[in-house]
Amino acid sequence: MRRRTLLAGALTAPAAAAVTGCTNGGSAAGGSRGGRTTITYGMWDPLQVAGAKKVVKAFEAEHPDIAVEIHVTPFTSYWTTLKTAMRGGSAPDVFWMNAVNLQLYAAGGVLQPLDEFIERDGFDMGVHPDELLRMYTYEGTRYAMPKDFDTIGLWYNKELFDKKGIDYPDESWTWDTVREAAAELTDPRRGVHGIAAEMSRQYTYYNTIAQAGGYVIRDGRSGFGDPRTIDGLRFWTDLIDKGHSPSQSAMTDTRGRQLYLSEKVAMNYDLSAMASQMYAAPAIKDHGSVAVLPKGRERATTIHGLAAAISGKSRNTEAAWKFVRFLGSRKAARIQAEEGVTISSYRGTQDAWVKSMPEFDLQVFIDMLDYAVPYPASRRTAVWENLQPQLLGRPFSGKGGIEDASRTLARQMDLALEQEK
Repeated sequence: MRRRTLLAGALTAPAAAAVTGCTNGGSAAGGSRGGRTTITYGMWDPLQVAGAKKVVKAFEAEHPDIAVEIHVTPFTSYWTTLKTAMRGGSAPDVFWMNAVNLQLYAAGGVLQPLDEFIERDGFDMGVHPDELLRMYTYEGTRYAMPKDFDTIGLWYNKELFDKKGIDYPDESWTWDTVREAAAELTDPRRGVHGIAAEMSRQYTYYNTIAQAGGYVIRDGRSGFGDPRTIDGLRFWTDLIDKGHSPSQSAMTDTRGRQLYLSEKVAMNYDLSAMASQMYAAPAIKDHGSVAVLPKGRERATTIHGLAAAISGKSRNTEAAWKFVRFLGSRKAARIQAEEGVTISSYRGTQDAWVKSMPEFDLQVFIDMLDYAVPYPASRRTAVWENLQPQLLGRPFSGKGGIEDASRTLARQMDLALEQEK
């Protein structure tokens, strides 16, 4: 109980942010309006608002006694805003949760366990990927309903490949193929690099760590001291050292994605959720495409996805559960998929998303589910993730020392993990 109390206190510490983007007015904690139970739904991605409104409309048509208000808070302030709202009793009844924060919030006792509702209603959770279900389960209890997922693909510029006479990436590509292509595609005179080796956990090195046979965290211990983990990091720093990628210091203001969109890099590892942004760029829609991630020692791609959680302080738990159950349903998944923003997690509903942007071979993101590895997390993921840019920044800026930096990170990460016990 002592640990639980301390965690709850950490979650409800004061913060300065406030809820923004509330639709239809009303209180953040929900209530009653016109004889209907009103619940609130917190999210952070403005690109998903249009789809969310359609989902809400479909839900309200089936449940005319429940109204749902959407609250949008920018991701940069989402978690501090949520903590403040939890403390003040005004948190949304239902809100987006990610793998980074699930264990912290579940251990803090501020999320409503879902098992009782799932079992009572006979809801089949097996329609969602096993990796996502594990992400949103803590100590054997389910705390959130998956709604979508992301995997990582190799985006490439066909026009730049054509100019160099290089075959497009496909499932036969390996790390060596990437290295060779990056070298050929780099054109200093035109300011073009072969690839963007960005120091980005989910987009780049978490994938290659798994492909190398390494790991980020296992059994409460850091994997950054493992030689194979270091190999997964070295894949990227070597590309920087050889000049085939901009250094991290050069990508501080202009990320790899922006360099790819502006056709300054020929290849970039990026999210499935960015497909709609790629599609909106005329040049990339015309001659951009995506392939499965190249193979290292193994095949792997990082899977993450958002889920809907219910506040443990909601005054409308039953109505909130009905909405969460709907978010996990085939109907909601189809609506979301047709919007083309992200991949719905409900099995068999992804075709609409794949077909929404026919110029890209989006099926590769679905195919990679066969070897997807969950986004690594612990109870206080953010604490040790914040160490990574501090300690890996120098080697990712072309100054060498990735082995020592990674081993130092392992030691400091282990100290942080010890504090979780």
